[in-house]
Amino acid sequence: MTSRTTRKVTANISLTLDGRYHGASGPGDMGAIVPYAVTDVARDHLARIHEGKTTAVLGRGNALGFVGYWSAVAEDENADPRDRAYAKWLVGAEKVVFSTTLTEGPWERTRVVNGPVADIVRELKASGEGDILVNTAPSILKPLLAADLVDRLHLMICPEITGGGERLFEDGLPATRWTLAHQDAGKQGELALVYDRVR
Repeated sequence: MTSRTTRKVTANISLTLDGRYHGASGPGDMGAIVPYAVTDVARDHLARIHEGKTTAVLGRGNALGFVGYWSAVAEDENADPRDRAYAKWLVGAEKVVFSTTLTEGPWERTRVVNGPVADIVRELKASGEGDILVNTAPSILKPLLAADLVDRLHLMICPEITGGGERLFEDGLPATRWTLAHQDAGKQGELALVYDRVR
């Protein structure tokens, strides 16, 4: 059945040159990504990702990690204005958190769901207004890519090779074509890229 809404599914994630979203030591190994998260290119990228979005889709890990950090930034008058704008958007947006263990949302305006990712995101697309942002959540993004449900990809490419860690793009994804909608290059070699799915 075709959706009657025009909601788009967008996603944001940072990757190394070898396509990994964390290093060889596991999910906490963010040493190849964190240094580039505070550059002007990264902050301008952050300012773009939430434009027109009304729903943030998160995994349990990033929902719990984000709640303390971004809630504080939203209240910090000395924070970079781009960071604060994103933080205030995130705090105020509808949030859908995928989890098999949480029984209640870690912050206000949060709904916890436990079910097939593609099915739940299709339901989100079929109702409501504004676009949907899958926010730094590879466990959600991977099944959405596999189901060809992602309409726009916001990628921060960090100029490091980790040689280990999990990759976002795995073998077996459907063949798809994308067009470059925006690009910025930073002084440290970081790239902010926005790709739109060609349908």
